[in-house]
Amino acid sequence: MTDPRITKLAENLINNAIALKAGENILIETTDVPDEVAVELVKAVENVGGNAFVHNSRSRIRRQVIKSASDEQMKLSADLALAEMMKMQAYIAIRGADNAMENSDIDDAKMLKYRMMTKEVLDYRVKKTRWCVLRWPNPSMAQGAKMSTEAFEDFYFKACLADYPKMAKAAQGLVDLMNKTEKVRLVAKDTDISFSIKDIPAVPCCGNMNIPDGEVYTAPVQGSIEGVIHYNTPTLYEGKFFSGVRLEFKEGKIVKATCEQGDEKSLNAIFDTDEGARYVGEFAIGFNPFVNEAMCDILFDEKIAGSIHFTPGMCYDDAYNGNQSAIHWDLVLIMRPEFGGGEIWFDDKLIRKDGLFVVDELKCLNPDQLG
Repeated sequence: MTDPRITKLAENLINNAIALKAGENILIETTDVPDEVAVELVKAVENVGGNAFVHNSRSRIRRQVIKSASDEQMKLSADLALAEMMKMQAYIAIRGADNAMENSDIDDAKMLKYRMMTKEVLDYRVKKTRWCVLRWPNPSMAQGAKMSTEAFEDFYFKACLADYPKMAKAAQGLVDLMNKTEKVRLVAKDTDISFSIKDIPAVPCCGNMNIPDGEVYTAPVQGSIEGVIHYNTPTLYEGKFFSGVRLEFKEGKIVKATCEQGDEKSLNAIFDTDEGARYVGEFAIGFNPFVNEAMCDILFDEKIAGSIHFTPGMCYDDAYNGNQSAIHWDLVLIMRPEFGGGEIWFDDKLIRKDGLFVVDELKCLNPDQLG
């Protein structure tokens, strides 16, 4: 018997996050995910009169394909993927990742080549389709969250099925304030960084694009970033682990990148993917009340209540600052007291301290109000 929470999640994804319409095509990609998930998604697509196209894959197979592929094979694969994507109006990816470190032994140069070959597919998907990407709860993720599998599943569905209409209403005040703000300053342990967001739109994410959701994002003005940011959540990028990533900026560019754990050569190889990889494409404030601890999974960690993420790489078209890149790496800094605290300042006014909004019109985004 299918878990009714899977059915509810599938219906929410198709009807709300994607808002699929009759006659539209949607590509559904699942990795290391139970068959029931894809089955329920296809049923939900059928119920609205859409057309579902499904790719099921396994991370171990994907790893071997990348390791074995010639340049010609990679190019052909990317061309075929782009041709298919151009037929789609919507896209959903659900990734289980039985082993989050599966790609850790793929050569840096090989992964760089793979990222560059697939960049056009990613660009089209992000800019031309309505899309949603999410993880799937499994023992590997539960272990990362230091929870039992059953407890993690309960947490997962609570976070993914949050009251997004309430969240969207609460987020509007932050959107309005960010749209009026010119200068942002972030202060935390070993972090003091300033930048401009003038005239770059603020975009609320409350139940679309990524699930679980709960953030408002914009982007820094190109060349405006000055200072240092020291991220306090561990992170994985293409199977490689990093912790304590510290970035120094001058005139908007990462001029020094170090980490407390992980291979700094691999870290800098990511930032050397292309010219845009050393510039930032997104600044966002997270506030999902059910996500409180880092689990080394970006789609969850970037929504942590009391966090921000400051993202090297590609910007989004709806918060466009001109930066283009094959990477988009959401690195997270949690500002709650148990993580060292921190402050967000807008035009020299304190708007959030130690993870809690202190401005009256924004207090509705605090966990005691949203949760």
